This record gives sequence, structure tokens and C-alpha cells, in this order.
Amino acid sequence: MDIPDWLLWPALAAALLEAFAVIRGIRRLRKADPAVRTKARLDLLDNVASLFIVTGLLLGMTAGESWLWLSFTGFTLLTLVYAAKGLRLLRAHHTAA
Repeated sequence: MDIPDWLLWPALAAALLEAFAVIRGIRRLRKADPAVRTKARLDLLDNVASLFIVTGLLLGMTAGESWLWLSFTGFTLLTLVYAAKGLRLLRAHHTAA
């Protein structure tokens, strides 16, 4: 399959944005409030999973071999993170009621 060269630049830009989000997430882990740190951990895992997805797709487009396993790992991690965020939201909703 021949991927156009212009498609690689937006994918590279998305990977760079995700890398910056990971760096920002690491900085948020240093906050003093435990609730902020817990949310920061989940957000950091969310950003890492997105970075895995984008990087796997980008490497799959440019390299000769298949890097889909990296994207599937990212999707699995992203599913787990969203499940944890949902459980945390439900628990907060039940304690508030």
C-alpha cells in the first residue's frame, strides 16, 4: 500500500503534540494534592496510550514491517484508562449522593 507523503506530516505533528502532553502530565504528577495526582496519573496514561496509537500508525506507514501491535497496545491501554476514569466518576457520584 502506497501512503502519500503529505499524510506523514500530520501524523508526525500529532505524535509531537502527544509527546508534549506526556511531558505536561509528568509535571502535573508533582502537585501536592493527592486527588490532583490521581487524576494526573490517569491523564498521563491516557496520553501515553494515545502516543502509542499514533506512533504505531506512523511507524506502520513509514517502516516496511507491521507496527500494528503498538497501536493495539495503545487501544487496550486506552480502554483500561477510560474504564478506570468511569469507575472513578461513578464512585465520586455515589459518594456525593
